[in-house]
Amino acid sequence: MRSLSGPPVRQDEPASGLGPTRSPVHASSGTRLGTARPRQEGPTDLRLVPPALAAWATAALVLDAHPAWAFGLVTGCLVIGCLVAVGLPPSARRTRRARVASWPRASAAALLLCVAAAAASAGLHGADLRRGPVPGLARAYATVTAEVELSSDPRLTRPKVRGDHVAPTAVLIDADVLRVQEAGGTAVTTRAPVLVIVDVDAAPPGRVTDGRGRSPWLGLLPSTRLRVSARLAPAMTSGDRVAAVLRVRDQGEPEVVGEPSGPQRLAGRLRSGLREATDGLPADPRALLPGLVVGDTSRITPELEEAFKETDLTHTLAVSGANFTILLALLLGPPGLAQHVERRGLAPRLGISLRGTAVLGGVLSLGFVIVCRPDPSVVRAAACGAVALLALATGRRRSMIPALATAVLLLVLYDPWLARSYGFLLSVVATGALLTLAPRWSAGLRRRGVPPRLAEALGAAAAAQALCAPIVAVLSARVSLVAVPCNLLAEFAIAPATVLGFAALATAPVAMPVAEALAWCAHWPAGWIARIARAGAALPGGGVDWPGSWAGAALLLAATLVVVLVGRRLLGHPWWCAACGLLLALAVVQPPPLTRAVTGWPPPGWRLVMCDVGQGDAMVLAAGEGTGVVVDAGPDPQLVDRCLRSLGISRIPLVVLTHFHADHVAGLPGVLRGRAVGAIETTGFEEPADQAAFVRRLAAARRIPVTRAAAGEQRRTGELSWQVVWPPPSPPPDSPSWTPPGTPPGVFPVRPPAPEGPNDASVAMLVRTAGLRLLLLGDLEPPAQRALARSPAAEALEGVDVLKVAHHGSAYQDPGLIRRAAPRLALISCGEDNSYGHPAPGTVAALRAGGAAVLRTDRDGALAVAGGGGELRVARD
Repeated sequence: MRSLSGPPVRQDEPASGLGPTRSPVHASSGTRLGTARPRQEGPTDLRLVPPALAAWATAALVLDAHPAWAFGLVTGCLVIGCLVAVGLPPSARRTRRARVASWPRASAAALLLCVAAAAASAGLHGADLRRGPVPGLARAYATVTAEVELSSDPRLTRPKVRGDHVAPTAVLIDADVLRVQEAGGTAVTTRAPVLVIVDVDAAPPGRVTDGRGRSPWLGLLPSTRLRVSARLAPAMTSGDRVAAVLRVRDQGEPEVVGEPSGPQRLAGRLRSGLREATDGLPADPRALLPGLVVGDTSRITPELEEAFKETDLTHTLAVSGANFTILLALLLGPPGLAQHVERRGLAPRLGISLRGTAVLGGVLSLGFVIVCRPDPSVVRAAACGAVALLALATGRRRSMIPALATAVLLLVLYDPWLARSYGFLLSVVATGALLTLAPRWSAGLRRRGVPPRLAEALGAAAAAQALCAPIVAVLSARVSLVAVPCNLLAEFAIAPATVLGFAALATAPVAMPVAEALAWCAHWPAGWIARIARAGAALPGGGVDWPGSWAGAALLLAATLVVVLVGRRLLGHPWWCAACGLLLALAVVQPPPLTRAVTGWPPPGWRLVMCDVGQGDAMVLAAGEGTGVVVDAGPDPQLVDRCLRSLGISRIPLVVLTHFHADHVAGLPGVLRGRAVGAIETTGFEEPADQAAFVRRLAAARRIPVTRAAAGEQRRTGELSWQVVWPPPSPPPDSPSWTPPGTPPGVFPVRPPAPEGPNDASVAMLVRTAGLRLLLLGDLEPPAQRALARSPAAEALEGVDVLKVAHHGSAYQDPGLIRRAAPRLALISCGEDNSYGHPAPGTVAALRAGGAAVLRTDRDGALAVAGGGGELRVARD
């Protein structure tokens, strides 16, 4: 009788013991769904990764390639792939050893076939941009009547400073041209992707709005068909996803010729319902909650958006896999229990079967894409979820690495333009980091005594940051040093904000009071995320500039690898870890005394700092410890905020805006950011009107009084005093014989000359501090400079110590005023390689001929004037 002792026979091995021993790779096909502990799969299957990466690279390269080249690549790969596949031995189907031996050839055949498929798909999509009449009409800049179908939500451009003005606001919409007709020609049916640009600021003052003061173009939904009269133009850059740009002048209500589809109307109602439910919330949660839930960033201010960029929290504003994971977790429970009897989530509590749960999850995925819009991160998340749900429905658990590779392959074949999308790249890289590096790093932290939940969160945040930071550096030319802690602190609020936000989204169409209550509950975690972003962005050393190129990305990746290798060794030495953490904290916080001791900036006893803000003006007058009077704000909030932070300025008794050109006032939000401001003083000439209104809106929102400066005004704060010397007080309109008070006979004409523009109305100041006299001329042009030289203050302007040269050192200067002022030091604020030719060589030569030392921010950076009692020193940052 045969003994039954010894090791038990495994279910997946032949009982006879004949043939080679087989180690399990996948769960047995006979395993019943919902068993208490279904068999887990073996090592991660990476066979799909090379084909997915090859298809991705092929699509990115072939999109704008010549059709003949693409056809040749497709043909060659198909022929070689088929030959490799046909050459596989028939015995490969019989034994495991034969199958293993044939894997390299099978993998090579699969890779070649995927490359051929990607090249064919990319070639066809690229040809779409060159097919039909639209590209030719765009090259001719033709005016056409077109019927278009919208493929995205309308979005507003962010304000951009161009020279002394802000570029007009425009509405951008992705669309497909279905019919196009040139003036005097016949309509042609076609299909070409275009970018529709609607210049809303160019519309008449009485244009139609949607009831909220917005252009009605902003209320359009995807799949809506419009008829527009517009001008075609070529795509802005080569390699764009559009065949042309369709520029429309907003003359009122758009002409709708086809209503949006039913699903899009439902999605639109849900999105507008969420916006309505959040209307009563504080500013930051009101803007942030729709972005967290459905990616609606229309309310995000430039200031808040910049804070999220500085802290690498921008991914929270773009709906991604994290949002979808939270939704699936509500349905399925923890992913590790998805196939167990004790699985959790809403589905088992509602009595839904496992396959029914998968079907319901698929419906949820489709709704998720429609409501949140098919952005690259949303599509990638939904595709990965669909692959996982398919595996769940068939009872075959898969690792998420093959699921991710499958999703990438299918999406690149379906839409090759994703291969060039930075959003898609960041989404895939972040997901790969969470699936590969994060578990290893979390396990390592747990082995060193870190609590499990903290180790998991820290490992995930560090892994995602390590792999995504090089890509972010290419886009922003900056590396955040606070990204990991900010993401850790924000992580705890994302899930409750998302769950409550989606609940408000679902209930808004049927029960708005309930939706408002849910939104009110969600505003606490959403507000927490906004506060984390603002606090991180306010840290002086929160980020460092980095080369914005792929070479810079490779350098950052190498630096990250060094930090990881060194960090692994340091984890075993607590004192070294504490020392490194302290050094990093000091580098990020940058206490002013330590920063001054290390960098020498700002120099002790500084009296005036001309900030380096590019092509614009921004100056700070010292008025005590942590206090300064700001004269102009420059064109960029980030640059002036960085300058004020480096000086340690937290209190500003007065902001003087010399005039309303954008290169002097557009940076005002950066001046107000986190600082106590007493008042804002401006010129009385409120042109350009849009920038004057911008200043008043900001002041009203912060409850800061706004006053007007006029010649003769004198003020003092501490050792700092100043006198406004221009513009003269405005004469009453009904007094033609009026002269400014205190004006000697013959100094001014009967009525002071009206300014020819904003520059001639600039506020000019004579500043006295510590025995130094500084003359700040704003952007005065020669007519105003000559009038100033004849004004009652002319004698006080003689022999000043420092001259802030008017209008960035342009060629338009009055030689008489320069001779009268005879400065010892002339400072010019201008942008590097600016297109205006500032400063003019003749102006610099005239200043030097008068004995002045000339310094300029485009070459010397920020400039600090120090000294007193006649002594004058200058330091460069």
